[in-house]
Amino acid sequence: MRIISEKDIDGRTIRLVQGDITERKVDAVVNAANSYLQHGGGVAGALVKKGGQSIQDESNRIGFVPVGHAVLTGAGKLPAKFVIHAVGPRMGEGDEENKLSNAIKNSLMLADSKGFKSISIPAISSGIFGFLKDRCANILVSEAMHYLKSKPQSSLREIEFCVFDDETVRYFTQEFKKIGYYAGLLKKKVK
Repeated sequence: MRIISEKDIDGRTIRLVQGDITERKVDAVVNAANSYLQHGGGVAGALVKKGGQSIQDESNRIGFVPVGHAVLTGAGKLPAKFVIHAVGPRMGEGDEENKLSNAIKNSLMLADSKGFKSISIPAISSGIFGFLKDRCANILVSEAMHYLKSKPQSSLREIEFCVFDDETVRYFTQEFKKIGYYAGLLKKKVK
């Protein structure tokens, strides 16, 4: 695991790391899930492979989750305490940007509602779902920034983006370079 960038936002941390999300020791890792919560490939498959069948069993009991929504399961044998399954959009299904925005917002709200202090988030929908990596990075980072700025009482102290490949790291790094700009805009917007 390699820390790429870390920023302080009003005493809270937003961080970009390159590595394996299944190794993150946080309150919750986010799974880039499909609506049926069948965790066969990508981040989902890796989480179940490492965390164990209990993650899939709990997901089966939950059943269908609409795109843009998020649900919680235990984390099995993962170092994280819980898994938040965020259902992101497939490219080409329509209204993808709003759906991805809702998936990250709902993940953060769910973590906050459970009193979680730390969360690690992958590049939701940018793998097998085909969402453009640059747009993914922009939406996830800007929504996380907005959440931190608009919810000063949030239990979340650390929001981390954990990405694996170099191309995705480049796009997220570009967004992290804009964080001061985002913070200034949000300060005006929140007042």
